[in-house]
This record gives sequence, C-alpha cells and structure tokens, in this order.
Amino acid sequence: MTAALRNSDEYRPVGTYEPITPESAREYLDGIAAFLGGAANVIMQLSHKPVGYGVMESDVDSGKVTLHPIKRLRTTLTYLAVAWLGDENDRKDYREAVNTSHRSIRTKPGSPVKYNAFDPNLQLWVAACLYWGVDDLLLRMRGPMDPEAAEAFYQYSSRLGTTLQMREEMWPVSRDAFYAYWEEHLATREIDAATRQYFNDLADLKMLPLPLQLLLGGLHRFIVTALLPQHLRDQMNMSWSARDERAFTFLLRLISAVWTRMPTTIRLFPFNFYLADMRLRRRLGRPLV
Repeated sequence: MTAALRNSDEYRPVGTYEPITPESAREYLDGIAAFLGGAANVIMQLSHKPVGYGVMESDVDSGKVTLHPIKRLRTTLTYLAVAWLGDENDRKDYREAVNTSHRSIRTKPGSPVKYNAFDPNLQLWVAACLYWGVDDLLLRMRGPMDPEAAEAFYQYSSRLGTTLQMREEMWPVSRDAFYAYWEEHLATREIDAATRQYFNDLADLKMLPLPLQLLLGGLHRFIVTALLPQHLRDQMNMSWSARDERAFTFLLRLISAVWTRMPTTIRLFPFNFYLADMRLRRRLGRPLV
C-alpha cells in the first residue's frame, strides 16, 4: 500500500465512534489548558528551526509576542477557538485574515534556515504540537480517554492544520501513526543559542512588566518545564526531577478537580469568548487578527 493510499480517506479508521462536530468537541476542551500549556507549546512549535527563525526574524511587529503579548494571546486563542469550535464560514474568514498577516513573514537573507508561513509541512508540525499539547493535558487532567473517543478527537483535530493550508491527507492516518510521526520528528529538533534565549525570555515572562515577571515568572517557568517533552527539556538545559513531577501532578489534580466540574460555559473559557469576539469583529468590520 502506498503512502498516498494509507493517508487517503478510504484508509482512515472508521471505528464505531460518532464523528465529532464543533458542538460535541466542547466536551473535550478545558479552557484552562490554553493558559497552562501556551508557552510550552510555542517552544515545541518553534523548536523546528524554520518556524523558530521565521517568527524571530519577522518584520511584522504587530504579531510579536515580545512586543504585543496580549494581542498575540488573543490571535492565538482565537485560532484555536475557530479551528475547534467554529463553523466553515468562521474557518474560511479566519484563514483569509491569517493569510494576510502571513504573506510578509519570511526569514531574512543570511538566516541559517528558510521559512515560508504557507508551507503545509511546517503547518503540519505546528498542528501536531497543538494536538500533542492538548492530548497530554487531557490525559494529565482527566486520565486515559476511551480509545474510540480518543481516535475520534484525534481525527477531528486535523482542523488545527486544515484551517490553514495543511491538506487533510497530510494528517497521519491514525492516532498511532501520529505518535510515530511525533517521536520521529521530535527527536530531530535542536534548539540553538539564539532560540534558547528567545524561549527562556518567554518562560520568564520577559515581555510583561517587571512586577508581573517577579510575581509569576517562577511559577510560569515551572509549568513550562513540566509540559515540555523530555527531549526539549534537555535541549533547553532545564532540569526536572521526580519530586518536580509529583508536585506538578498534585497541582494539576487540584485544578482539574475544580475546573472539570464547572458549567460548560465557564469550562470552555476562553475559547467560547474568543470565538464570540471573532464573530463580533467580523460583523463590525474590525480586523480579525
């Protein structure tokens, strides 16, 4: 069987699960995960050097987290909200808005790597990081998922890439195939001195005012370290002990005990908020990104 056939819809596992819709996807999402896993996920995405240098060398200052952290948080969370919860019109309109901002993002002459924001293979890596991050936090906060439900959510999560230019057939054919892809590509990621400094600044919240850095920086670095795969911890020269893991597990259990029992409207925040914000911006003719 060729790779093209393996990745065609004909060979995607059907199973007995119900396909997920934007409405039923709400059962799988905990908004608190977006706040907990955000910076660690950025490091995963940018550990792929073309993505990392494309972001660091971008001349589009309006989208830089180091200059506009609140706006960057809004646009990132809006993308996740649209990809997971939006309808086809939402996805089409947000794709067009993101494409407009991406057109001028390229690596500079002399950069050690080349980056094009429209490269579907790079978008596959970014989508894979987003899925891996939410799957990891679902496991940590809720425990193992029913295998058929896990497969259904995985298949649905291809929207994390297809909301932009990633083609559906590029998404690994099954959840097992995804984890083979993940381990293979994660092992090749190397963080150099320039990207390590950029990531350390993110972990230490250097983009925020000094009082917030001092108040939240230590906890934020602890959470970032906890949620990075071990390979990237090693690349970042971050230490992590069994005691650290126990402390983080205890922290997540406390959060989960409260958050997962919240009414759906609260549990989904901020995804539902940013989806509503995007729709309001569209109706008022305001920029979406």
